[in-house]
Amino acid sequence: MHCDFKTIEKKWQQRWIQRPPGQTRPIGDGKKFYCLDMFPYPSGSGLHVGHWRGYVLSDVYARIKWLSGYNVLHPMGWDAFGLPAENDAIKKGIHPRVGTQANIANFKKQLAQVGALYDWDKELDTTDPHYYKWTQWIFLKMFKAGLAYQSDMPINWCPSCLTGLANEEVVNGVCERCSTAIEQRCVRQWVLKITEYAQKLLDGLELLEWPEKVKLMQRNWIGKSEGLIFSAPVKDSSLIIETYSTHFEAFAADTFIAVAADHPILEQLLEGVDNRKEIELFCKAIVANRAFKNNVEKEPCGIFTGKYVKDPVSGHDLPIWVASFALASYGTGMIRCSAHDDRDFAFAKKYNIRLKVVLLPEDPDMKEKVANVEVCYADTQNGILTEPTLFAGKRANSVRQEIIDYCVAQGYAKPKTTYKLRDWIFSRQRYWGEPIPLVHCDACGVVPVPENQLPVILPEVESYQPTGTGESPLASISDWVNTECPQCTGFAKRETNTMPQWAGSCWYFLRYPNPNLDDKPFDAQDMHYWLPVDLYVGGVEHAILHLLYARFYVHVLYDLGYLLFNEPFSHLFNQGMVLKYSAKSGLVEKMSKSKDNVVNPQEIIDRYGSDALRLYILFMGPPELDCEWQDAGLEGMRRFLNRLYGYLTDPHTILGENQTPEEPVIRRVHKFLKEFQERIDSFKPNTALSAFMEWLNDATKQKMQLDRSTVEKIVTVLSTIAPHMASELLEIVCKKEIWQVDWPSFEAGYIQEEFASIVVQINGKMRACFQCPLDATEQEVQSIAHDSVRKWIGDKEVMQIVFVPNRLINFVL
Repeated sequence: MHCDFKTIEKKWQQRWIQRPPGQTRPIGDGKKFYCLDMFPYPSGSGLHVGHWRGYVLSDVYARIKWLSGYNVLHPMGWDAFGLPAENDAIKKGIHPRVGTQANIANFKKQLAQVGALYDWDKELDTTDPHYYKWTQWIFLKMFKAGLAYQSDMPINWCPSCLTGLANEEVVNGVCERCSTAIEQRCVRQWVLKITEYAQKLLDGLELLEWPEKVKLMQRNWIGKSEGLIFSAPVKDSSLIIETYSTHFEAFAADTFIAVAADHPILEQLLEGVDNRKEIELFCKAIVANRAFKNNVEKEPCGIFTGKYVKDPVSGHDLPIWVASFALASYGTGMIRCSAHDDRDFAFAKKYNIRLKVVLLPEDPDMKEKVANVEVCYADTQNGILTEPTLFAGKRANSVRQEIIDYCVAQGYAKPKTTYKLRDWIFSRQRYWGEPIPLVHCDACGVVPVPENQLPVILPEVESYQPTGTGESPLASISDWVNTECPQCTGFAKRETNTMPQWAGSCWYFLRYPNPNLDDKPFDAQDMHYWLPVDLYVGGVEHAILHLLYARFYVHVLYDLGYLLFNEPFSHLFNQGMVLKYSAKSGLVEKMSKSKDNVVNPQEIIDRYGSDALRLYILFMGPPELDCEWQDAGLEGMRRFLNRLYGYLTDPHTILGENQTPEEPVIRRVHKFLKEFQERIDSFKPNTALSAFMEWLNDATKQKMQLDRSTVEKIVTVLSTIAPHMASELLEIVCKKEIWQVDWPSFEAGYIQEEFASIVVQINGKMRACFQCPLDATEQEVQSIAHDSVRKWIGDKEVMQIVFVPNRLINFVL
């Protein structure tokens, strides 16, 4: 019988609206399973097949847990504030709120076609004042705890988006949203002290069931390094120069000091220097050039300050140079430089600075070139030290800790742990975001808005386009900006910068259990029952931004006593991207309108149905890997569904009321249940679907007859991957609905095989194969095997018989 998928899917989607399955039960009602998708930004282009891949995967696991009796929380919401929504609205000439609401309505309509078990009573929207009231509340808690501060600092500035960006939002020197080359610009900013949580964020990774790739990305971004801070006095000055180094093994080779062009110490260091003006102009040029070139330069440049340090290590005076490669934001902003760093070496050669060699390779030819300062040798893993005398002849890496102890004992240096992680540039000079709940008072300074006055509502405006001046468009709304100081009741101005798009997504998972709370952001009992999230599904592109920020927020709320856990997501799964061939480039690439290789899910649904699309997405390959879209695969899924529907609705398939299936049929069904369960547990839904197809092939080929109880087991499994057809089959064949069935489990007794396939060999070559009862004795097998290969044995003598139980017998002639 042919399956009318359009009628079936429309029927069940309408019924699920009236009586949605899988709704969340009250806390404490059974064992919980919190399944969460990374909530989407509701773009104007709607859902794409990449969304589907994550949503279908999470739905499979949510359905299995729900059918297994778990209390499942599987919510959906909208990450709707921020640059993407505002930029889209500007292009369309509409207000961001209008565009956002229209896009959300479209997304909800499309999500209904996925057939996922979402509890829409838990829906939330980050642009809803009832939600962002608590986003503002969390910011105030951070501000009062000293974790938020104001700074006029050089930041990443996107000249297209006309706003500041966090370091995490800059990829290879360009804006991660619009791919415009970023600039450095001094802008007043609000900054969060995420650096204070660097070690906690590192330690927490060890406890998480996350892909190792993501954990490694976060470790590298946090960038912990153990090094030494060397101290040396500036000659003829009271200043002390402190330099930081993580590769200090060849410290005895250091011959000059490099200082960052924007380092604050230069103001004092250059006192009395004759060419101070020249040096300062050179420093400004380095900073400007660095911003223009996105921190990438072909050749380092610098200028001598005219000052020296008295080096306690060598006893010599080391010249202090301003160098373009020194960064004020890394370490101490000053570096000890030597012949054993490629960049230092090139700089010294360019400016004719003395170099000294203390690290040599074992290769004789290379050793001579290094000793003559012809080439730079920087291998501190395998290089052999010549100085200090205590370590001469030893491999540098093997005495790293001894060098630390030596430098500390001699008073040269002290140990120091540093991190690459920088504080989070939090404010944005844009309109569409949460207002920062602070006011500026000439008498009182920066004052937090009282909690009973939250939310600070984002005002409705006609013109919201970014100014590009470093000020938000909110700054021009005098009626909103001018206010009363909560502390002294005098005149004050509201903070006009807004929060970044990440602010609402850093804690939304805490709000889902009870999104309508009025008096607090989340309830302690809800948190104790539901959190942490059991399964979090989303793309690996969020490894640094969202996932790191969300962990930071939860650690802060834990330390402030608002949460009893400090990690939000126990198990993370990253689905791969869906790629497609682009005729424009001739390559298989990420889907993009510009490459004309986008797949519209609606077109697929209209032609093949939602269930077929779900199956194809699951079948494309291992879910954690990128995969190539092939339209032909959808035909295979539709044929499978039609075959299954036809087989299970065929009257000859279904046994009478008091009849039971034959034992081989029961065994085959339980083998399928076992294979499906094990493969799903291993996050291999593609091979779980293969097991389903293999069972159907056997069932139809052998014309297996099933009772309704067995059909119920099969269709219940089907409901996790093709819920529309499964619901229809349950109603037609079993007279039930999905909420009336339970997840089936296999019985081990039916899995045990009764027969073994025995391979018969003559002198190691296979000559026959036959079935015999499991664990048959050698004599029983030999008798049958001898008859099956009699013509190969003939009148030859059997010298030896090799027997492997349940596998083979080999006659050696």
